[in-house]
Amino acid sequence: MTDSQNWTLLHAQLHRTLRNRSLLPKSSRSLVAVSGGQDSLCLIRLLLDLQSKWDWELAIAHCNHRWRTDSTANANYVKQLAQTWQIPYYGVTATDIPTSEAAAREWRYLALTEIAQKHGYACIVTGHTASDRAETFLYNLMRGSGADGLQALTWQRELVPGIALVRPLLEIARTETAQCCQNANLKIWEDSTNEDWRYTRNRIRHELIPYLRTHFNPQVEQALVQTADLLQAEVEYLEAAASELWQQAIWKDEFDFSSDSSPRRLNRIVLRSAPLALQRRVVRQFLQALLPTAPNFEHIEKLVALITAPNRSQTDPFPGGAIAQVEGKWIVVSSGHRD
Repeated sequence: MTDSQNWTLLHAQLHRTLRNRSLLPKSSRSLVAVSGGQDSLCLIRLLLDLQSKWDWELAIAHCNHRWRTDSTANANYVKQLAQTWQIPYYGVTATDIPTSEAAAREWRYLALTEIAQKHGYACIVTGHTASDRAETFLYNLMRGSGADGLQALTWQRELVPGIALVRPLLEIARTETAQCCQNANLKIWEDSTNEDWRYTRNRIRHELIPYLRTHFNPQVEQALVQTADLLQAEVEYLEAAASELWQQAIWKDEFDFSSDSSPRRLNRIVLRSAPLALQRRVVRQFLQALLPTAPNFEHIEKLVALITAPNRSQTDPFPGGAIAQVEGKWIVVSSGHRD
């Protein structure tokens, strides 16, 4: 455990969160993603301070997107920190510069997963905060996401079998991570892209949330995080219930995803007695297995409409050419191609 003179309320809060939520098991091996910004620096500093209490093996990973002229210097700074703290460091540089935030995120998680698999780390730990969670909530709300999107940035999720993505700072605000770095005399590497208002998330951070805080609710970030937590529990329940209903509704004898020519059937009589929320979730799972792209709200709704439609009713083509038609008690999807 960290020296008593360095033990702060933030240390106590993180220690309690890790214990209550079972996020980073004792004696586990964790790869900590460190960008050099205040959130990830706060994260690694707190984990190092708690390391003796939990008997972790910690390492640092840094992903260089090559977006900025100072990217190499940034990576070298993080490497020097790892050397100072005498923990393993893994750096990876993008071969092709990501063209969007989404592409960068996809590449980053893939790179971190490959490092974790190669070197035997069971957890990838990131410094996402309550502030990030509130911003993500608003971002997904404006994009029309359902409950699944609004509860994004969960405490942990499986990336691949045996490797979990863990976010232990989701109750800690960005103002607190800045104070932590100041107290620890850690130099924050400022990322200029965080000030670029061409990125939607930056406008949410610097314009929308301050406006909501000033004119509507001074504790708006906390309120959004609490809502995300409530939605997470509800989504988990609904997904479990939908999985049970899915097993009852599919025609197992012919539901063969390995064959593009095989018809796919859903029992609409089984679905008809279920709540709309579960109907939509089962239909979404059904379409995710059939379509070449993720189904959107319109795709789901036009298939849900067939649950109560007259016999021989059918949809217009889905992406990939699949068409759904009512055949008695079945909704049959055929003539689609998954690639």
